[in-house]
Amino acid sequence: MNDATNDHPMHHGAPAHALERLVFFSDAVFAISITLLVIELKVPALPRSASDVEFLQALANLTPHFVGFLVSFFVIGAFWSGHHRAFDCARHWSPKLLMPNLFLLCSVAGMPFFTALVSEYYGKLVPSAAYCLWLFFVAICNLWNNMKAVSPPVAADDLDPEYAALIRRRGWAVILGTLTALAFCFVNPWLAQPALISMPLWRRLLEYLHRRGTLKTV
Repeated sequence: MNDATNDHPMHHGAPAHALERLVFFSDAVFAISITLLVIELKVPALPRSASDVEFLQALANLTPHFVGFLVSFFVIGAFWSGHHRAFDCARHWSPKLLMPNLFLLCSVAGMPFFTALVSEYYGKLVPSAAYCLWLFFVAICNLWNNMKAVSPPVAADDLDPEYAALIRRRGWAVILGTLTALAFCFVNPWLAQPALISMPLWRRLLEYLHRRGTLKTV
């Protein structure tokens, strides 16, 4: 047997072992990061003699933390979904995947901190802007990483170029959505996180422009 074949092991068209390890490791980081979000949902410190009204008020005071948890939970979930979608197209290992993937995982791992910051000081400019800026960083890393996964030499040989372009457009939509949220910070910081709902709207716009032939290279 030729020893050269052992340098880049393949399993009859399935991802190489090194590629599998990268995906498994990535899934673990996503899972840990999304779980750490719940740490900021602390039980209110009330005496056992507290009234029902006091308990309700204490829970109401946690509303920003619940909002931050839910928003970041689904944001991280969306990034994980995009990672899964892109790497479902990957078939070949390349060392060029390491840095983009590590940057993405680093940015995702930081999400619990920025979620705690914006939740503790909800409606304040600096915490809201910091959260949106960090999300912008995550979005850039996400696009960089996913573009590597759907491009040669990593992508499957028979990958539909149109599907690869779709994944890239989705990445651009996330970047535009985070920039929209950042812009809303300076209009009204309370609207920063709700503005993240613009991501699917940007995706629809990019798809529309693509169908019209305006976006030929994205």
